[in-house]
Amino acid sequence: MPDQAAWGAVALTLKLAGLTTLILLLLGTPLAWWLARTRSWIKGPVGALVALPLVLPPTVLGFYLLVTLGPQGPLGQLTQALGLGLLPFSFAGLVLGSVLYSLPFVVQPLQNAFEALGEGPLEAAATLRASPLDSFFSVALPLARPGYLTATVMGFAHTVGEFGVVLMMGGNIPDKTRVVSVQIYDHVEALEYAQAHWLAGGMVAFSFLVLLALYALNPTGRRRPGR
Repeated sequence: MPDQAAWGAVALTLKLAGLTTLILLLLGTPLAWWLARTRSWIKGPVGALVALPLVLPPTVLGFYLLVTLGPQGPLGQLTQALGLGLLPFSFAGLVLGSVLYSLPFVVQPLQNAFEALGEGPLEAAATLRASPLDSFFSVALPLARPGYLTATVMGFAHTVGEFGVVLMMGGNIPDKTRVVSVQIYDHVEALEYAQAHWLAGGMVAFSFLVLLALYALNPTGRRRPGR
């Protein structure tokens, strides 16, 4: 059975995933809207940067975050000068690393949903003298609801399953930075396979149920826009 340390890792993981998903939805919405609507040449480079965590090893991202935010890094010196301290090996550092690593899992579903809207609904709203902001909140957001469901579920689930970034940025501090994936690694290193099985099996069940719920609640997400 999971011990107290394991339950603490589960609670910390859920807290991290919930906060990260909320931040990603707030930051990802304007970014996805801009990527879906802009015709600027810079769309390609920005889209590539957003998608970079999909192909970049998480330890690489974690390493450069550690260097940049460390005591000798430019951002680390800035946070110290502002009296914020250092972000590595803290919960705030975990959140930052998780936001960057899970960014494409939220932005891309939202971008796809916004692109699938087409110009018709927005033009219809404009003919009714709706401002661009009114059109976004009263037309675009409701129509993009399936994309938001996908983005929320995928962002949360991906954050729960992180390992490389959280280990590099947060280390292994009980009740502070030790999440479920790191706890499993600890159990395996200590040859505590029974405890590792409980947590790993729970992660498998969680991942399956998340995907099952996503397909059940959002069946249109399996079809391409326009079909």
